Amino acid sequence: MKMNGWLVGLLLLGVAGSAFAQHKAIDFKAGMPFSDGYVAGNTLYVAGQQGPDAQGKVTGTDITLQTTNAIAAIERVVKKAGFEMTDITSVTVYITDLNDVPKMNEVYKKLMPDPKPARATVQVAGLIGGAKIEISAIAVKH
Repeated sequence: MKMNGWLVGLLLLGVAGSAFAQHKAIDFKAGMPFSDGYVAGNTLYVAGQQGPDAQGKVTGTDITLQTTNAIAAIERVVKKAGFEMTDITSVTVYITDLNDVPKMNEVYKKLMPDPKPARATVQVAGLIGGAKIEISAIAVKH
């Protein structure tokens, strides 16, 4: 089938336009240097989530509570972007004390859906706000 040049250009413009239309920030707050999430095509990048309480503060030093709150914060971003937790393909856990990994894993195993996403766990010297844990994620719509 032979196509006119203008028709091919119009089709290409439509494809490029639809790709650009799928880029959007999730929970960008004016004045902040980041968004909680960013959708690019069929991929969602979730910024590190610490899981603060309702007042926006990291509370307590309990790794179990902080892990629960961080995963809940990830789920809010994932849902707001129109994705599902089962779309998460990769997770990075930043933790200040490797001795907390077993307790973090208990919570993580309960709250993250199967099959579990690929994961890296990294010990860090400190996190903003005195948090013990921060978790980032990447989700891809299947």
